[in-house]
Amino acid sequence: MVKSIKNFIENPGLLFISLGHRGWFHWMDDETYLKIAYRVKMGKKLNLDPPVTFNEKLQWLKLHDRKPEYTTMVDKCEAKKWVADRMGDVIPTLGVWEHFDEIDFDNLPNQFVLKCTHDSGGLVICRDKSQFDKEAARRKIETCLKHNFFWGQREWAYKAVIPRILAEVYMEDETARATGSKGLTDYKFFNFNGTPKFVYVSCGLENHETAQISFLDMNWCFTDFRRSDYKPLSMIPPKPSQFDVMKNIAGRLSKDIPFVRVDLYEVEGKVYFSEMTFYPCSGFLPFEPEKYDRALGDEIII
Repeated sequence: MVKSIKNFIENPGLLFISLGHRGWFHWMDDETYLKIAYRVKMGKKLNLDPPVTFNEKLQWLKLHDRKPEYTTMVDKCEAKKWVADRMGDVIPTLGVWEHFDEIDFDNLPNQFVLKCTHDSGGLVICRDKSQFDKEAARRKIETCLKHNFFWGQREWAYKAVIPRILAEVYMEDETARATGSKGLTDYKFFNFNGTPKFVYVSCGLENHETAQISFLDMNWCFTDFRRSDYKPLSMIPPKPSQFDVMKNIAGRLSKDIPFVRVDLYEVEGKVYFSEMTFYPCSGFLPFEPEKYDRALGDEIII
């Protein structure tokens, strides 16, 4: 609490963002809200006429690219059904509930993953039921269920997603173990109108302090840019054996969409779908060097 108050005093704009996440500014139109949020988060004016950088174009897409099927694609439950019809393999679902108290933990395996279907961050991982803090999980999940994820950064695709709880089979892969992480390595493909151009590989995302993220190109080489808010990978991870298959899947799922990130896993030589994200980092992605914000913006045709 003291740290939060200090942050608000040092940067009053953060109070606007915090209150926005709590829905205080429902009365404010989306464009005005995003212009204020962009100034707070990025420290500069949001240019929408026309947008030029990657982040500016994501803000423009929030306002002007509003296809109804996007809601299905970001709903973590409905997206699995949508993807299963197109590529086949998704992580097995153990159950879906509207309320935390509906979960029958006795019928869940020793290891499992709980996710909120409507947001980013509503995630609880259980690696051992005997050590599982059910009340901490309840607090986190129930807090997330109360919020409409749309209002925080006006990510339109999430506005109509029904908040639910999804339980999935817990999985691990060899790459995560090799980098000292647990769980799964995310392969997040940046796709521009159906063409994957970059992939960022992330390990240990459940803990921001220890998570590692790096961008690679389609030749599996580090790019010249990175995210400034995460530690980079110390070395290039092993290339997935099914990398070409992953590229093909990412391209098919992103066909005819100006930009979407398609997240995939590889476990024991098999590719699994994770999620689709239309606005990475809500369109406030901190590129380093900053000039690559413009370079990636050139890839989005609107």
